[in-house]
Amino acid sequence: MEKSVIYDLDTEDGIRQIGIEAVQQLIPGTNVYATGVFRLSEGETDLGDIVFDDHMHEWEYTCMGNLTHREAKKVARFIKHNFKTEVAE
Repeated sequence: MEKSVIYDLDTEDGIRQIGIEAVQQLIPGTNVYATGVFRLSEGETDLGDIVFDDHMHEWEYTCMGNLTHREAKKVARFIKHNFKTEVAE
C-alpha cells in the first residue's frame, strides 16, 4: 500500500475524507524505518495522529477534539488492515 491514502469515513454527518499518511524516519546507515505513527488530515486541517504499538494491537488518537472515539476507531481499524507492512518494516 502507498504511504498516503484518502479514507472515506462514514459519519452521522455524512462522508468525511480523511487523509492518512504513514510517518517514516530515516535511521542513519539504514533504509527507512516505520514508526507506527499515522498522520491524519482533512483537507488542510490537521486531525492529529493515530499511534500504534509494535504489534498493531493497541492504538491511541492524539487529538480527540476533531474525531469522536468511534470515528477514530474506524480509522484505526482501516489502518490496521491496510498499512500493516508500514509498521513491520
